[in-house]
Amino acid sequence: MITKARRGAWVAGFLLGNFLRAAEPTIIELWPEGVPGLKADAGPEKHDGNGRYSNIHRPTLSVFAPAKPAGTAVIYAPGGGYVRVAAGVNGGEVVKWLNAAGVTVFMLKYRHAEYGAPAPLQDALRALRIVRSRAAEWGVKPDRVGMLGGSAGGHLTASAGTLFDAPEGRTGATLDGVSARPDFMVLIFPVITMQDPFAHGTSRRALLGENPGAAARTRWSPDEQVTAATTPTFLVHTTEDNVAVVENSLLFFQAMRRAKAPIEMHLYQRGPHGAGMDPKLGPVSEWPRLCEKWLRANGWLTN
Repeated sequence: MITKARRGAWVAGFLLGNFLRAAEPTIIELWPEGVPGLKADAGPEKHDGNGRYSNIHRPTLSVFAPAKPAGTAVIYAPGGGYVRVAAGVNGGEVVKWLNAAGVTVFMLKYRHAEYGAPAPLQDALRALRIVRSRAAEWGVKPDRVGMLGGSAGGHLTASAGTLFDAPEGRTGATLDGVSARPDFMVLIFPVITMQDPFAHGTSRRALLGENPGAAARTRWSPDEQVTAATTPTFLVHTTEDNVAVVENSLLFFQAMRRAKAPIEMHLYQRGPHGAGMDPKLGPVSEWPRLCEKWLRANGWLTN
């Protein structure tokens, strides 16, 4: 005989199970027709259980929908030095913040060290084209599709915002006809330059190889690809960052100013390399609130 207590526990467990299943993100394959240049010896993807992924051969988008969608989408490119994608569990604090603001988040697991350039750019631009072409499915407006990235993910985001029409980002697919230009981009402690003395060595080696030539270093330095058409940018960095030094952001800011492209930059004295969202870090943790204000002021976020 099932007691009342047992029945209550069973019902609670059933409801909790349904909730957890509902909370699981929807996964979208970027290349259902076949990954461009897929390695013949591609092994299984690796996941350490804490939101860090490596050996990515079949890139995906994980869709995190907010409780009250505002019609805005963000392709989120986590960092990881182009040797892994380090997002945190369920996308970490960045996904929680954006979802709370009503933003639908598409977390990008992109190819990296096993492929090098231009594979990460191809994945980022394909992600933007998929979200924009299918915006109605997620209650998103196709003119409010942006991109956010930190560290090496910031480099990938800046590359998307400068090379959205580049031949390296096209594969001959029908979707190439859809605009891949982000409507806005947010760069957090970004890697930018591939040039000495400010290049992040790990990211450069993973993306371009051990000794890239001058042409490759220039092509894959987003600050050297900025034009007046470059995506409007919100940028955050600290002078304490000893991984991707602040000169990366300064170079990008100066390039945007020369091109008269819209940019808002916030530099802070203290804060280690990372998302900088922990209130214990001091003033740098205010950047998400300022970013929301920037998005609203420009009409990309309304609710």
